[in-house]
Amino acid sequence: MHTVAVDASVLINFLLLNRVDILGALSDYCFVVSDAVHKEITRPDQQILLSDAFDAKLLHKKKGTDPNELYVFAALTEVMGVGEASCLAAAEHRGWLLASDERGLFLRIARERIGENRILTTPEILLRAIRAGRRGQGLP
Repeated sequence: MHTVAVDASVLINFLLLNRVDILGALSDYCFVVSDAVHKEITRPDQQILLSDAFDAKLLHKKKGTDPNELYVFAALTEVMGVGEASCLAAAEHRGWLLASDERGLFLRIARERIGENRILTTPEILLRAIRAGRRGQGLP
């Protein structure tokens, strides 16, 4: 089982499509949303979909309480947003994968800290779902 810290850039894509179920259908992956990313979802319709996804166990919540992870998070917030920083800190500290479509400085820092092979994008997640024959089942 691979745990994946999901950034808002990827999460919003699946919320816009109303297809968060695809994430839940990838049985080899556990997609985790930090409190900081959760707070970045501000549209009421997307908040409802996200709540439904948590209730259906398609996504899981993460709280960062480890002092070392919080130290990394605090340092990263000096150069990026809190959602991105929370995901990268969790991926680095916990050995998780990172799901993000961010580019530029964030991507460069993420590659330096966790390596290219631990970063997933929306297209990569969709490709893995197709290869696994997963279509999702939709939300109630």
